[in-house]
Formats: sequence, C-alpha cells, structure tokens
Amino acid sequence: MKRSRPPRRAKLTPETEQLIRLAIGLGHSNSRIEDAFWETRLSVLIDRLLRDNEETVLTAALDHLYGSQERAYDGLADLIEARCESQPKGEQDLLLFLAPLLAWSRFTIPAGAIPATVLANVRVQLQAHVFADGVRLGLSDFLYSPDHLPQSYSETAALTEKLGKAALHGRDLHVDPQQMPETANFLSDTRYLIGVVAAPRGTAIFRWQEEDSDRAETLKEWRAQGGETLRPLLPGCASELLLPQSYHAGAREADLFSRPYSLRASVAYLSTTLNLAPADLRCVVAPYYDHQLEEFRIGFLLKASGELAYGAVWPLLDGESENSDTAGQIEAVLREIGVGEVIVLDHRLPLEYCDDCGAPLYPNPDGESVHAELPEEQAGAAPRHLH
Repeated sequence: MKRSRPPRRAKLTPETEQLIRLAIGLGHSNSRIEDAFWETRLSVLIDRLLRDNEETVLTAALDHLYGSQERAYDGLADLIEARCESQPKGEQDLLLFLAPLLAWSRFTIPAGAIPATVLANVRVQLQAHVFADGVRLGLSDFLYSPDHLPQSYSETAALTEKLGKAALHGRDLHVDPQQMPETANFLSDTRYLIGVVAAPRGTAIFRWQEEDSDRAETLKEWRAQGGETLRPLLPGCASELLLPQSYHAGAREADLFSRPYSLRASVAYLSTTLNLAPADLRCVVAPYYDHQLEEFRIGFLLKASGELAYGAVWPLLDGESENSDTAGQIEAVLREIGVGEVIVLDHRLPLEYCDDCGAPLYPNPDGESVHAELPEEQAGAAPRHLH
C-alpha cells in the first residue's frame, strides 16, 4: 500500500535506475498510447523483481522518486500494487481481494483458522452478492488481523499466486495458524477475509459491474447476508462489514473507516463499562509530532470528575498532512456520537509513551500528555489501550 516515505537516498543499482527512468517516462506521458508503452516495460521489470523477491530495488526506486517526481512516484506505486494483486493466467484474469470487518469487543477480537462449514457459507454469500456470475474463487481459511497481512510487495504477489492456483481449481487455501505471528489485543481492530477471484478476460469481476447492481446495493446485501455468515467468527464482538474489493484499495478503505469506528467503539465501551451517556464525556483532541505530524490522539475524560479515563489514536494516512483538516474531522465524529464537550488543542505535543507499559499518553485540557486510567473498580477488565 502506498504510504508516505521518509527521504532516504541509497546507492542506486542498475535495475533501480531502470525502474526510475521508466517511471519518469510514464509520469511525463500525455497520451494513453504512450502510457501503455511505459506500463508494458515497467510491468515486465516489476514482475521479474517480484518473482526474485527484489524488494529493496522496488522500495529504493519509490524512495528516490518520492517528493521530487510526484506523477512518476504515483504511477510506479500504482503499477507495483497492480502487479502484486492481479495476474493473467491463460484466458483468465486473477485478482487478489479482501473483505474487511471492523470490530470491537471488551474481550479478545478473534483471528485465526476459519472452520470449513463457515468458509463454505462465506463462499456462497460472496458468489451470490459480491462477485459477478461465472467467476471462480479461492479463499484463505484464515481470518487475518493487520499483524498477519503480507509485509512486502513480494509477499503479496506470492499470496496472489498461491490463492490464484486455488481459485482456478475452485478450492480454498489452507493456512497453518502456527506459522502466523501473534496478534496484539486492542479494543477496536480490523479483521480481513482474503481470496482470489478468477474471471474470463474482459468480463465482469464484481457484481456492481453488471447492469442490475451497484456498489451501494452490493454492500447492503453483503452486510445483511455475509454478516450473519461471519457472526460465528466474532463471538462477543460488535462488527461492521466493509465492501469487499481489490486488495490494496480494500486495505486503504479499511484504514480510513477504522479511525471513526474506533472513536465510536471508545464511546460505546466507556458508556457500557461506566454506565454513562456520551454527553457525560469530555474529549481533548491534539496533534502529536515526531519530526513531523504523525497522528492525533484523543483523550476521553469524565465530565463529573475530570479524570482521563481512556484514549484513542487517529493516525495520519497517505496524502494527509498538517494542512489537512484532520482535527475538524475528528471533532465532527465526536459531536455526531453525542460527546458532551470537545476541546481541540492547536499546539504541538511530542510523541510520548508510558515508560512502564508502553501505552500512548493522551492529552488533557491543560495540553499535557498523561496516562489514561479507568476508575479503579473497572480497570481490571479493560484492554490496555485502543487501536
């Protein structure tokens, strides 16, 4: 996924220089025909680098272009993502997709193996409500957390290859849970179903590409039917399904929607745990900096006592900066939820964490970063901090 990159400059290899030259050519192109010329040559090179696991070559080219050649950077990043998540196989087009689920719980949000009966039902609902007629699916039998997702372009391409073979044979891919990393426990988090869809070249892949549907209708049906199917995977959780779509676009949308969802989860959690209404909360919103603006943190205080009871982090995403009205977005979400008072601080706070437990420190109305602590009688049942 495209992310803001710190300025790094390493010695460029011939392959990196070739990537940069082709990407700059694509960035300067002013016609679809010329686009196709550069994209064809870039695709051949990117495919080889992905097969050879040459991750450093890809990232070095992106780092070199970032900030100085915007169109070339965007074009190269888009094409790398496309070659990771889509592959032609004979007369079939393969596309890696994911179906995100936002969830929150006072208990652990599950991740891991999906029972065969549940996976079979998920397949039925995806084919009935999300994908076009005539496609074939290969699903992973694992419910992924953010910690389980591929960590590189090459790993993403390898997953597409494995699931693509399963899709062409109408099978599912087995993932060994013992080979997957542990998942951190947060009050609010995202889970993902991942698979590959195979469709005859030039035909529709998603239901909304057909004349009798659109994205809104697809999402409505998926939430209604898919939600019931997936409920056994998330006991004790509140959840919200997002639209299944291509891998990188789906992951970015999940990142975007998870931020307001985490604020709603925070208020719901505090309301049920402390038996209070949203209007009984006071929120402080502040920007936190390292070398640049990294995130906003939100402190949740009890209006009656003034105690800072909990906190949430609102990370910046690709394309956001100090010039974005992020604080305004956060304030709007909190007011929509019904929080009694919202204070937005306009001065810079350093990115600080608790020395003892590692949890983020959150702002209070005086502009200080302090530890969030539930009242003592409720503290034992709480997750350490919000995602």
